[in-house]
Amino acid sequence: MTESTKIDFRHRRISEIDDLTDLVAILFPGNRNQQRAAARILLALKSAKAPISSLCDLETRHAISRRTIQRARAKLARLGLIEHVTWMNSRYGGRTGWRLSGRMSAGLRTLAAKGDEWRQDQRPARREKDEQLVGMLR
Repeated sequence: MTESTKIDFRHRRISEIDDLTDLVAILFPGNRNQQRAAARILLALKSAKAPISSLCDLETRHAISRRTIQRARAKLARLGLIEHVTWMNSRYGGRTGWRLSGRMSAGLRTLAAKGDEWRQDQRPARREKDEQLVGMLR
């Protein structure tokens, strides 16, 4: 039986993240090649002072296929861990390339705040709206 490739986002598993290898194992379960590629991408971006224009050198330097690098890069970008900076971004002086992003952490903080807000909201109007929504799902 094959291992699931869905992101393993259980709260207990999240609390056990200690380093980069634990993070990529959660984000890329069941695919060791993509885990390795994602770890190489994240480490390269972490050590870079400026945006990295191309990730092609990771292919040759670490013997990772172009397809694996591209798939890992695309998933990291969709999740908001990395982002592409264009020449129009004045913060980087016209440089273009890939860099680490704060979008995922900001999104997770917003999600946590919404969860806390929802749990604490005891207004009768909110409760009625919730009941109406549940009634529509039946």
